[in-house]
Amino acid sequence: MARNGIAGLLRQHAWSLGTFVGIIVAWEILVWALRIPAFVLPRPSRVALLLLDRWELFGRHLAYSAQEILLGFAASVAIGVPLAIGIVYSGIVERISYAIIVPFQAIPKTALAPLLILWFGYGLASKVAVAFLIAFFPIVVNTVIGMRSVEPEMLHLSRSLGARPWQTFLKIRLPKALPSMFGGFKVAVALAVVGTIVGEYIGANAGLGYIQLVASANLDTPMVFGVIIILSLLGLALFGLVGVLERMVIRWKPGEAQLEPGRETI
Repeated sequence: MARNGIAGLLRQHAWSLGTFVGIIVAWEILVWALRIPAFVLPRPSRVALLLLDRWELFGRHLAYSAQEILLGFAASVAIGVPLAIGIVYSGIVERISYAIIVPFQAIPKTALAPLLILWFGYGLASKVAVAFLIAFFPIVVNTVIGMRSVEPEMLHLSRSLGARPWQTFLKIRLPKALPSMFGGFKVAVALAVVGTIVGEYIGANAGLGYIQLVASANLDTPMVFGVIIILSLLGLALFGLVGVLERMVIRWKPGEAQLEPGRETI
């Protein structure tokens, strides 16, 4: 069973894997044939050897950055989802919130990062704050869109059946909004990686962004590429983790009936 699953996965992504391998091979041959210096463009094999040789260093800083990313993403979910619910159910909350968060979102986070470093210091809190700010907006917007996508007829039906507001929310609005919400979560977790690295660029004494900044100053291009590869894999892993959680929570396909068999009332 496991072999069939792995074989099916490989067949499904055969073109993607083949393209990736082809790019790596072409990159290796091109650098070798043109004798490009390592500080300009290192060979993939050299970057791979560096990752294996310095895995303890990369692993330590990866753990630090991953902690910042997850905390920032968790904070954006914990604050963004309740705020979106408030926006859906209250016109006053909507007007006040959008008047603040929309102009604030237009401000480049690189402009805010120095202030956050000044306020929260060079430790964990400032990077979590940057990750939170950059991941917050898509969660709010996607959650609001999902909850407002409910057909008015469904809401009228729930009221006619005597459903209480919290029952309508749990049985209709929330299930309808889940696909859109998880779409926002996927965008947000990728942006949290970006926000964390931006914060580490501005001021940090640990993390992947920090060692990449040091490597860049020392013209250690293989180290820079090593960090880029780790960040790419980390972003892919977090995106996939949210996707797995989505499949666990949403057991129906969007557009299918969501009522359980034998349950036709709210």
